[in-house]
Amino acid sequence: MRIGAHVSTAEALHLCVDRACAIDCEAIQIFAAAPQSWRPRVHSDDALALLQQRATACDVVPVFVHGSYLINLATADPALLQRSLAALRQSRRFCETSGASGTIFHVGSHKGAGFAAVRQQVVEALRQVLDDGGQSLLILENSAGTGNTLAARFAEIGALIADVGSDRLRVCIDTCHAFASGYDVSTPAGVDRMVEELDREIGSERLVAVHANDSKGPFACGKDRHENIGAGFIGLDGFRAIMAHPVFQDVPFLLEVPGFAGKGPDKENVAILKRLREEVCG
Repeated sequence: MRIGAHVSTAEALHLCVDRACAIDCEAIQIFAAAPQSWRPRVHSDDALALLQQRATACDVVPVFVHGSYLINLATADPALLQRSLAALRQSRRFCETSGASGTIFHVGSHKGAGFAAVRQQVVEALRQVLDDGGQSLLILENSAGTGNTLAARFAEIGALIADVGSDRLRVCIDTCHAFASGYDVSTPAGVDRMVEELDREIGSERLVAVHANDSKGPFACGKDRHENIGAGFIGLDGFRAIMAHPVFQDVPFLLEVPGFAGKGPDKENVAILKRLREEVCG
């Protein structure tokens, strides 16, 4: 169980590794391009190679990419769908050339149409991106259920994975999103119930990452509001229960918290997770 965080790639791509080391990360998540823009960020072959070399030399692995926030595979707008496909393809190319494991992303919103109405479109979109070849993963992230977003429930994620039928389609569980959408990860019993559903609907072998975020909102609030570890409604006991469950023993935990100084994931949040890991894993 490696502890990491989302860090900036500002100034030079490889500096994200230095930033990760500065807060004692063991794994890393980055943006390959601006998350609120369709414009791809061009990285030279040397920059991509240097990122891979630095991450390997500093043992900050695995590396994950977070996809653009603009992606919506469930959209009724053909132009938006094509842009979403292009963004995912660009991210996968980045992964293939930089050594990153895969792209974690939000499936999108059906805007009230319902899952059944958009299911086939999303499946075909995922197949198109995966059919480009390569080994990097597409990693579906569960949502908090805000704004008719897909994938708030594991049954929807499992249905998409089953329909696509690719081993390169995996899952990232965001703890804040899970809590907000009705999975009570604040207690050991609640974690057990969530994992039982994960096994039944998806298969725990598909889990490759955890976004470790406490929740500013109460249980089942449907709001995507991240909080620092132990400062929200999940609490330290909740993260202790999550990290103690066997399903999460070998999965990297990636922080996306606001930080105690309001500057994003920091050394204090990393240290809290490491202390909990020591408590439950020894």
